Amino acid sequence: MLLLIDAGNTRIKWAVPSADIAMNTREDRWVHLGQVTHADIDRLDVVWKRLPIKRVVVANVAGKVVREKLQAVLMRVFGAGLAIEWFVSTAVRAGVHNRYKNPAQLGCDRFATLIGVRALFPDQALIVATCGTATTVDTLTAEGEFIGGMILPGLGMMATSLAVNTAQLPKIEAIHQVVSPFADNTIDAIVSGCIAAQVGAIERVIAIHQTTYGAAQCIVAGGAASILVPYFTQPYVLMDNVVLTGLHVASAGSM
Repeated sequence: MLLLIDAGNTRIKWAVPSADIAMNTREDRWVHLGQVTHADIDRLDVVWKRLPIKRVVVANVAGKVVREKLQAVLMRVFGAGLAIEWFVSTAVRAGVHNRYKNPAQLGCDRFATLIGVRALFPDQALIVATCGTATTVDTLTAEGEFIGGMILPGLGMMATSLAVNTAQLPKIEAIHQVVSPFADNTIDAIVSGCIAAQVGAIERVIAIHQTTYGAAQCIVAGGAASILVPYFTQPYVLMDNVVLTGLHVASAGSM
């Protein structure tokens, strides 16, 4: 049994995929699925101990400390002989050609996401916006060439930075949808501005791609995606667990 782990900046998502599911099928892909915050990593002992895991693939962008904690949990639960692959970005994998000048510099979560969406939308040009702690907007040709992308602060980080770096603006405790872009109070004005910046960046990529390369399907994912997509003027597909999907697809080619 295979365990897939997406260790992000805020939380750790994990899944056990079905051994029988077709690789391009979104429905019923996962036998088990869960997530914890970094502070609750040790809770995974209890969750995982009943699973007959033989192999693990991990995409970790949360740093050395989280990697060490995850490895300790995995060794405790499954034993020192467990096969663990720490997924990294390479020049080519699972049909995606990584055109970063230094392919290894591309975040492994972004690379896994590209692999996942290409498997789900084969032979289509894609723009993939992942809206989490950071927002990334990446472009993929119908032939699987990763053209490049952009990184900007995520929705929550944008709002928080205003409170941290200005004396008179309030801390935003929770991001909510706003009715009008012309807010009549400071909190809504901050939220409205941050949403406009996020959606504007994503739709700018869509517009430039349309002019330069032609039309592309826009995929939106990440914790802030559901807040942002009501403000989109362009068509989109909202998705969950795209990193895990990409790890599943990539792992099938390295069994």
